[in-house]
Amino acid sequence: MVLFSNNIPPMRIEEFRLLNGFINRFCGIKIDDDMRFVAERKLSERVSALGLSSFGDYYHYLRYHPDKKAELERAVDVLTTNETYFFREFSQLVAFRDEVLPRLRELAARKRSLTIWSAGCSSGEEVYTLAILISQSGLFKNWDVRIFGNDISRRVIQNARRAIYSASSFRATPAEYECYFIDTPEGKMVDPSVRSMCHFGHFNLLDDARAVMVGRVEAIFCRNVLIYFDQTARKNVIQTFYQRLCPGGYLMLGHSESLLHDSTAFELAHLLSDLVYRKPLSARSLFPPEMVKR
Repeated sequence: MVLFSNNIPPMRIEEFRLLNGFINRFCGIKIDDDMRFVAERKLSERVSALGLSSFGDYYHYLRYHPDKKAELERAVDVLTTNETYFFREFSQLVAFRDEVLPRLRELAARKRSLTIWSAGCSSGEEVYTLAILISQSGLFKNWDVRIFGNDISRRVIQNARRAIYSASSFRATPAEYECYFIDTPEGKMVDPSVRSMCHFGHFNLLDDARAVMVGRVEAIFCRNVLIYFDQTARKNVIQTFYQRLCPGGYLMLGHSESLLHDSTAFELAHLLSDLVYRKPLSARSLFPPEMVKR
């Protein structure tokens, strides 16, 4: 038997299945069997930090310890990838800037307020990117504009609120947008005029009650997040998105994602350079019959 340097025995298949199932029920993330050794390596840090002697003990801790909820959040944090950067998947952002934003201005003209939700926002680069594009468009002057980002990781939400980023976050940032950042000794800080539009919260996308805090929104970005969920969790999150979107509102997924096998309630919107999803303008109920949770 090969032990880790901290003398923790390797994760047995039974322990993996218990931990995988428990984490899946909490946040919808499912770890494939071929990723068991990656999960073992990452979670061994938590087992060691808690002074436990096995992954079985760790499962027991997650189930019964008074600090179980906070530790479950830490486990999810170490298991998930939070890699992101400004202006990621730029072609979709161009479509959002040039085609979606003018439509949203018409959609929300009466109330003169615009709310965008970045679901699974990681360290905040996407939230600030959207704020920059909205500011640059000039379409929403004297409007109440709010971009809200959430993530299941408290650590990355703290980083997002700090709004100071290292060079790796700017590897795809076009030169024309550099004026929205201020040099500091610790890195580049997002300009206060952009930060004032942005708000962040910590919550699990499967937590319907917390998602209600977002309110009704005109657009949702959830890019490269649903790929980590199992089918049931995907369906529940998509239902939440449908509920939160105003009729005529847009849902932007990552380029590797689609709703082909998840929902028929959204309609496909063909843009010049992208395909996105839209809640029909005719939608009246929060949940159409085909989307009611069972």
